[in-house]
Amino acid sequence: MSTIDKKKVLETVPQTGFFGHPKGLSTLFFLEFWERFSYYGMKGILIYYMYDRLSNGGLGLDPTTAASIASIYGALVYMSGIIGGWISDRLLGSAKTVFYGGVLIMLGHIALSFPGGFPALIVSMVLIVLGTGLLKPNAASTVGELYDEKDLRRDSGFSIYYMAVNLGAFIAPLIVGTIGQGYNYHLGFSIAAIGMFFGLIAFTMSRKKNLGLAGSVVHNPLKPEERRSTFTKIGVGAVVLIILLAITIPTRILNLNSFITIVSILGFLIPAWYFFMMYFSKKTSKDERSRILAYIPLFIASIVFWAIEEQGASLLAVYADKRTQLNFAGIHILPSWFQTLNPLFIVVFAPVLASLWVKLGDRQPSTPVKFSFGLILAGLSYMVMMAPAYFNGSSSLVSPLWLVLSYFLVVIGELCLSPVGLSVSTKLAPAAFSAQMLSLWNLSDAAAQTLNAQLVKLYSANHEVIYFGGVGLVSVILGIFLLLYAPVIKRLMRGIK
Repeated sequence: MSTIDKKKVLETVPQTGFFGHPKGLSTLFFLEFWERFSYYGMKGILIYYMYDRLSNGGLGLDPTTAASIASIYGALVYMSGIIGGWISDRLLGSAKTVFYGGVLIMLGHIALSFPGGFPALIVSMVLIVLGTGLLKPNAASTVGELYDEKDLRRDSGFSIYYMAVNLGAFIAPLIVGTIGQGYNYHLGFSIAAIGMFFGLIAFTMSRKKNLGLAGSVVHNPLKPEERRSTFTKIGVGAVVLIILLAITIPTRILNLNSFITIVSILGFLIPAWYFFMMYFSKKTSKDERSRILAYIPLFIASIVFWAIEEQGASLLAVYADKRTQLNFAGIHILPSWFQTLNPLFIVVFAPVLASLWVKLGDRQPSTPVKFSFGLILAGLSYMVMMAPAYFNGSSSLVSPLWLVLSYFLVVIGELCLSPVGLSVSTKLAPAAFSAQMLSLWNLSDAAAQTLNAQLVKLYSANHEVIYFGGVGLVSVILGIFLLLYAPVIKRLMRGIK
């Protein structure tokens, strides 16, 4: 966006009206709250719906297969952000892209609101993957357009915005999980659809008044001569894809397992291509190449961390259902309720760690050291899960407090790694590839979840000690290695802190 465009946009945005912030922040806050409510509500019961018995309204899949599907679904959600960014930057602008994304998400939840079996699940996932890719990155970028770059309210504005994420993620499993698991899965998915509908209504009714021109500017529009060739390529690609699917699906060359494998490979090939492209680009300077080398071990660390963190919604969700005492202190606990622990701990402890870093000032740990803390804590969160099976075997149910402790440790690790991960991605990015570096950071989560799609196949209740201990130990060892390697990474960062 040009300087003139930015000034014009800011002139149309009411600069007060929401806790001292631009009024448009309220529009995006409630949109993101309802979008995350629908996403985490659906995600909270999805794996149970997939492996629950047909007589209970589920699909009757094997729990391990269900966990792999959930991981691939999560990976594709993060990968689709690349598509959403391109559509926003070159065709529609972020506000329109956000709206169409919300519509697709709502339709995806509606697809699961009626008994349609496995085909309905596929349709739902495709719609939600595409919709989330359109909405989520562009809603965040629109928040940035509400402020001048030098506006001191900017950082706190993003903090308020991300509070909506955690509030939606916290409330959703309690409501959607209770209705979905307690009464009917399809009714639970309907609640998720209604949540996204509320978000779209709030966005549509207040957009023009509160956002002004924010989100309406197409940053890098396709030139007239580019449009025809671009759409031709997209059309040809779509036709080729349809032909391939028409051949490979009936012949069973492409089945569920092969699809999971293909996406798992892409989860690593795509970020590898990003690194290769940026490092060998003529637009990348010598110092910038050094910073890319510094970023690679941090990227690998983030993959390992997110692999453990994201298993909280797949493998540990199965553990909560199959291996955990669900009557505690006279209260019957639904397995989906454990999904509230992550956002709850983030809301409670994020201010604590943020104030700690501020208090330490220049004495606070460097970025590589914070990453190492995150890895070590993630590893410990799995190593503590060895204890129940080691001391009591794998046949008896365990106290829910073990899961609470595991979620707590990984969240503290997340608060060490995640906030600085996004920041260091922008700092270490070559000037010509700043946007791509942010996409690359999101792809670390996608790669982690494609890794999980294969990793969860190794889990069984009879081998819990080996699985949790092995995965946890790998993370701890990598964390210690990163801690020792931190001075080298700092030198490669060439002055970036």
